[in-house]
Amino acid sequence: MTNKILKKYAPLAAIALLFLLLLALRNSAFLNETEVEGAGRPILIQGPMPIEAEKFAQKLEKVKVEKSGTFVFYKGKLDNYPVIVAKTGKGMENTAAATAVAIEKYNPIAIINQGTSGGHDPKLHVFDIVLGKSTTNIGSLKTESKNENEGMDPTQWIPMDLMASEGSGSDPNAEKIRYYEGDKDLLAAANAVKDTYTKGKVVEGTIGSADVWNNEVDRIKWFHTNYGTSVEEMEGAAAAQMAKAYDVPFLGIRVLSNNKTNGDKYNPDTAAANQEYVYEVVKKYISTIQSK
Repeated sequence: MTNKILKKYAPLAAIALLFLLLLALRNSAFLNETEVEGAGRPILIQGPMPIEAEKFAQKLEKVKVEKSGTFVFYKGKLDNYPVIVAKTGKGMENTAAATAVAIEKYNPIAIINQGTSGGHDPKLHVFDIVLGKSTTNIGSLKTESKNENEGMDPTQWIPMDLMASEGSGSDPNAEKIRYYEGDKDLLAAANAVKDTYTKGKVVEGTIGSADVWNNEVDRIKWFHTNYGTSVEEMEGAAAAQMAKAYDVPFLGIRVLSNNKTNGDKYNPDTAAANQEYVYEVVKKYISTIQSK
C-alpha cells in the first residue's frame, strides 16, 4: 500500500522539488542583483536634455539603462552608493511625469534637478550657479477680467497657486506665489563644496519654472521684481511639486547659460560645468549619508 502511494505521488513531489529549486535560484539571482546595485535608497539626479544628463551618467560605475515611456534612467554607483541619472525631457509635464515614475519605481532618498537656465538677476553671469533655496512656478497665472477691445496687460496678471485649494479657481487663497523650499541637507552639501567650482560663483536664490521661454527683458525684470527669481528654466518647479507630494528631499541646481538682462550670450559648455559641480555635491551628500 505504501509503495502504491509513493508511486502515485512521486511525480507531484518531483514537480514540487523542481519549483522549490527554481525559487531558490530566483532568490539567489535577486540577492546578487541587489548586491550589484548597492544598499540604500538611490539619489536621483535629473537633467532635461542629453547635454544636461549624459555627462553625469558617464561618471557612474556599473551602469544599467532602463526606460519608461520616453524617460531614460541610468542606474549606477558613485562611491559605492546607488545613484540614478534621469533624462526627463524638456518641460513641466515631462518632468512631473518622469519624477513621479522615478519615485514610484526607485524610491529615491533625494532628488536633485539640475541643468541650464536663463538669468533674471543682472548681477549674475554665464557660468554662475544658483542653488534653489526656493523654486516656484512662474507660468501659473490668472489674467485680469477684461471685456472685448479692452486689451491685455501681462504686468497685471495674478499669481495662481494650483495647490492652494481643490475648489474653484476664484478662491482668493489661490492668488499667491507658492515656493518650494530646497532641502536643508542638500543645500548644506552644495554649499560645502562650492569652493571646488572655479568657473563662476555659486549663490543661493530662487529658480523660476514655466513652459515659456521669456526673451522680453521687461518681462524678465517683472518676474525678478515680483517673484524674486534669479533664473528661469522649464522643469524645476514640476519636479519640486512631485517631490513635495511624495515627501522626498529636493534641490534645484541651475547654471546660467545666458542672461539677457546684462547681455551675456549663450554658452553650451555651461551644461557640462554644472554637472561637474553637481557631481561634487552628490559625493558630499553621500558622505553625509554614510556617516549617519
